[in-house]
Amino acid sequence: MITGKQLIGFSKIGDTGAAFSTSENINGSGEAVSFYEANDVNVDEAIQKAIVAFETYSHTSASEKVSFLEKIAEEIVSLGSMLIDVTKQETSLPQPRLEGELQRTLNQIKLFVNLLKDGSWVNAIIDTAQPERVPLPKADIRQMQVPLGIVAVFGASNFPYAFSVAGGDTVSAFAAGCPVVCKAHPAHPATSELVGDCIIRAAQATGMPEGIFSLLQGAGYALSNNIVKHPGISAVAFTGSFQGGNALYEVASKREIPIPVYAEMGSINPVFVLPGMLTQKRESIATALAASNMLSAGQFCTNPGVITSIKSKEADEFTDTFSASVGAANSDVMLTEKIYTSYSSGVERLKKINELSMVKQGLDSGKANSAIPHVFETTGTFFEDHEELYEEIFGPASIHVKADNKDQVFSIAKKLPGQLTATVWATDEDIKEYAELFKILEKKVGRIILNGAPTGVEVTHAMVHGGPFPATTDSRSTSVGTNAIYRFTRALCFQNYPQTLLPQELQNGNKNKIWRRVNGSLTNETI
Repeated sequence: MITGKQLIGFSKIGDTGAAFSTSENINGSGEAVSFYEANDVNVDEAIQKAIVAFETYSHTSASEKVSFLEKIAEEIVSLGSMLIDVTKQETSLPQPRLEGELQRTLNQIKLFVNLLKDGSWVNAIIDTAQPERVPLPKADIRQMQVPLGIVAVFGASNFPYAFSVAGGDTVSAFAAGCPVVCKAHPAHPATSELVGDCIIRAAQATGMPEGIFSLLQGAGYALSNNIVKHPGISAVAFTGSFQGGNALYEVASKREIPIPVYAEMGSINPVFVLPGMLTQKRESIATALAASNMLSAGQFCTNPGVITSIKSKEADEFTDTFSASVGAANSDVMLTEKIYTSYSSGVERLKKINELSMVKQGLDSGKANSAIPHVFETTGTFFEDHEELYEEIFGPASIHVKADNKDQVFSIAKKLPGQLTATVWATDEDIKEYAELFKILEKKVGRIILNGAPTGVEVTHAMVHGGPFPATTDSRSTSVGTNAIYRFTRALCFQNYPQTLLPQELQNGNKNKIWRRVNGSLTNETI
């Protein structure tokens, strides 16, 4: 049952501030449920409970954390079709899209469960003592990753499961040993409450401390800022716009004790279609990229927004095929009116640029907040000199850049700001001739795709979903994959500690046979 209340520890607190959203018939009873802005007292209570929980949870065993995460997944599954039905009502996302994302979310939980079971993620390093060393004895020094503290998680609008309440940020924080205070996205408050309830039931069922998780609802910037400002918060995870992520980063940097902000803030995800591949497969590539650009009304952070090729007959035919796909496509409903308004204003801004021609637009379905796909085209020279074209337009719009030659392709790549992804479509001969392009892109992005579409972020150990600023605030991190856990840990060194005081992972016996680096060599044996 959806209540519209704040979930603070194991308590539900209602009618805290002004109502920011009302969902009609969300419980199937015909009644409306209103959601209210969390106030300062709610923020402090949630974080104070998390601080107390951290004292216990930071020392919770891997097996206990595994049970907790597995129970979260079990509780989410137990919601059945109700969860999908509620999210469809809130987001207008189609059922197949939500079913796929929900399974991805469950797979993320399973991935971290397996990481905890293996145990080697703590990166245990042991340098044993050498008391006889001259001229000075060498101490026994041991190191491993330990939990950082309380993590503030800000849910994303476009992924109501996978980047939201029980998404990768929350699960990786739990796996690291950190309690979470989650700020639900105002675009799907009912979905957030349902999933938040699952986490709390799982925590109670597995004996986790109260305060390990709280869910705060609200739409105001003041709430977000107050969470980040609170001295009890140790790290922030955010997925959303550049403006939103950068604002939280500024707040965190001005605290008396600054904290890391891991903000994923979007990208234009440049695509380079090289001459050999244009000759061989221009039609199929154009069709695939158009579908990628329009997928889910273009509401993916890896949406291919700028596509560069060298001007030629084949390049024109590529753009014609891409544009034909767009021209035959209906507009699609966006997640919120605010996102739709931002997309529409971005498109209108592009239309006013004389040197940027609108090649094609899609069909208007007539539905409210429905984004019409657009295709624009310009020269490589104009694109190079106008940084405003490097800004993300969140939605189904693309700019096709026709470069003069290979050198201009390299020049465009060099001028790009940091990106989540870059894609290159190339034959073997293209790869040889444009080897410099790959070297340039390695410095610009978190993930390079060869001969594929950037949309679709696999949840794997090797995945990097991050990139240099302004794609993210910290290019060393990823918000997808098991390496996401290291956003919420720090290295702790123990010198001359007795075995009885050492964490189990650093003890000589190595009870769980994890892999450790002992005196420079990897081993899972005892010492």
